[in-house]
Amino acid sequence: MSNEKCRIGVVAPASRMSPEVAERVRTLTGSLYPDRTPEIFFHPQCFASHGHFAGDDETRAQAFLDIANDESYDAVWFARGGYGSCRVVEAIMCGLTEPSRRKTYVGYSDAGVLLAALYRSGFEAVAHGPVAQDVLREAGNTAIGRALAWMVDRAPEALEPTVWSAKKTAAFNMSILSQLLGTPLQPDLDGHVLMLEEVGEAMYRIDRLLFHITSNSEIRRVTGIMLGRCSHITPNEPDFGMNEEEVARYWCLRSGIPWLGRADIGHDVNNKIVPFGSTVKTAQALAT
Repeated sequence: MSNEKCRIGVVAPASRMSPEVAERVRTLTGSLYPDRTPEIFFHPQCFASHGHFAGDDETRAQAFLDIANDESYDAVWFARGGYGSCRVVEAIMCGLTEPSRRKTYVGYSDAGVLLAALYRSGFEAVAHGPVAQDVLREAGNTAIGRALAWMVDRAPEALEPTVWSAKKTAAFNMSILSQLLGTPLQPDLDGHVLMLEEVGEAMYRIDRLLFHITSNSEIRRVTGIMLGRCSHITPNEPDFGMNEEEVARYWCLRSGIPWLGRADIGHDVNNKIVPFGSTVKTAQALAT
């Protein structure tokens, strides 16, 4: 893909984004790729509003299918997280056609619902990574540049540093993965290094999420767990007495899942790309 112009479609299966995001991302993209600027199309649905969501369920699902099923696009990029992907995932998965399997999918947070469903269905180019909305963060340009580097050039420097040494990897927000367990969307993570991150939760909730995740019999077949950043942890009254790493180590020990250390992912501008499955296989397949 690095030798031709890349076409990226942005969709918002959850919450809406502002036109400012689209403008800033396009400007940044032009400065990063002055000689072969990727074409980034923001589906009009991204700016729609229907209560909490970026358009009603039917509108959000159809927008995703518009891009995913269009042969001319190389990548589907999630506009942002928020909430709402679980309301449209069934309609999306039922509506995908053959061209959708040849695309790269990048997002995180609430997008994990769709990433899980795609990966479970055999899609080979699914990755946990920055969303377009990240451009609004302080120093957000670095996150956008990283996502583009992976979608356009499969740049190895965009990846979480440990993925090359793992046979298989996957990454999720804890809350999203916890909600997927036991549903038809739960992906097979046998033999994967599982990376987890969280934002905006109290320590007791992080503890409970890890209890639920590590108690799942299929999750216990992962190669091990790595903990990304748990940011903006809300106050716990009384003090919980353990930090996020201590809690993660505790549940790994209780469940027999190997603890593999920290991962460079999170709800921040340093969030690195984590492809689902075999990184080497994915990179080689997409480079051809």
